[in-house]
Amino acid sequence: MDSCVCAALAARDHEAAAVHVSYGQRTEERERRAFLAICDRLGIRDRLLVRNEALSAIGGSALTDRNIGVPESHAIGSDIPVTYVPFRNAHFLSVAVSWAEVLGAAKIYIGAVEQDSSGYPDCRPAYYQAFNQVIKLGTKDGQIEIVTPLIQLRKSEIVRLGLELGAPFDLTWSCYSREDSACGVCDSCILRLRAFRDACS
Repeated sequence: MDSCVCAALAARDHEAAAVHVSYGQRTEERERRAFLAICDRLGIRDRLLVRNEALSAIGGSALTDRNIGVPESHAIGSDIPVTYVPFRNAHFLSVAVSWAEVLGAAKIYIGAVEQDSSGYPDCRPAYYQAFNQVIKLGTKDGQIEIVTPLIQLRKSEIVRLGLELGAPFDLTWSCYSREDSACGVCDSCILRLRAFRDACS
């Protein structure tokens, strides 16, 4: 949902290209289909689909390890939940930065959200500030910038923004555990349902 709104923003303001990373997550096939459909709807023709074998080999997350169950939202406490994939966004960003160098792109949009996230450490503003420093020091020209336009918004605000942009929410997939129909009880499903309810109230 967040990535879709980010893609709509990027497509509105730039000649956008889109990256999708499959990393052995439970819903990878359904997410890939959503990615392709969203790109079609937004008119994003330049696409990169890659597979990251490292994250599923490393495990340690309910999203990549079938031996760890995806908890229902009410069962998640104040600690970082088992749905956190260790340092996942760094893997995603590394692919995006490498491709941005080849394309000559100046900005990388990512739909990270701090306020209504599940407490993932790689969704904090400081993380992206630090990553921008890494890019500055580790790329040819040092001019690529990670942009996090949604990071301070609540999920309901993201829904409202997406509706204003005409983001194709009908094509998005949020569920952590199923590919046929959303479970409605995992943290991602609950956050999504609550966001639409709050946005419309």
